[in-house]
Amino acid sequence: MTRVLITGFAPFDGERVNPSWQAASLVAAEPPAGLTVTATELPCAFGDSLDALREAVRTVGPDLVLCLGQAGGRPGVTVERVGINVDDARIPDNKGRQPVDEPVVPDGPAAYFSTLPVKACVAAMREAGVPAAVSHTAGTFVCNHVAYGLGHLIATEFPHIRGGFVHVPWAPEQVTDGQAPALPPATVAHGLRALLTAAARTPAGQDLKVTEGATH
Repeated sequence: MTRVLITGFAPFDGERVNPSWQAASLVAAEPPAGLTVTATELPCAFGDSLDALREAVRTVGPDLVLCLGQAGGRPGVTVERVGINVDDARIPDNKGRQPVDEPVVPDGPAAYFSTLPVKACVAAMREAGVPAAVSHTAGTFVCNHVAYGLGHLIATEFPHIRGGFVHVPWAPEQVTDGQAPALPPATVAHGLRALLTAAARTPAGQDLKVTEGATH
């Protein structure tokens, strides 16, 4: 049985909900066959989020870690390929912190690539009927902080674990103008179950050899 840790964030920037935590909770409540899934809510705060992630990894002892975050404005679920070593916050986090051009990990490498099969994960979600794509930037807010921090944890403390970061769109209840893209958390969770199944079945270091590149 593959052990999975899935995380989502607490609401931030005045929102009442965070669809990343809604989706994570749904996946844990109804996990895919062959997987045990534990969900943990991370604080939307620089530093504190990584402390909570490290503690959850130590407690759960997972084989796979999937961290989720909200990306309002994106039309589908996006699997992040890379996290970069910079915090550059456009808005304050939930603790009022707003770092500018600071490293996530001082003297750490410039970036960490996801150790999940990102293209196989995207293909699995699409096959499940959920819009999905590879993303080449996780931003520079707390989502990227966790994406990079997870990569650093795997590289330095938990080398047996595979993990990565996924952004999810706004939930419909967050969209008040009737125009911005949104997906119900239940739909996102359906796609994430397919993603986790694909990740668990794909041997480490392997992925689909298909194009998911960008021209800009």
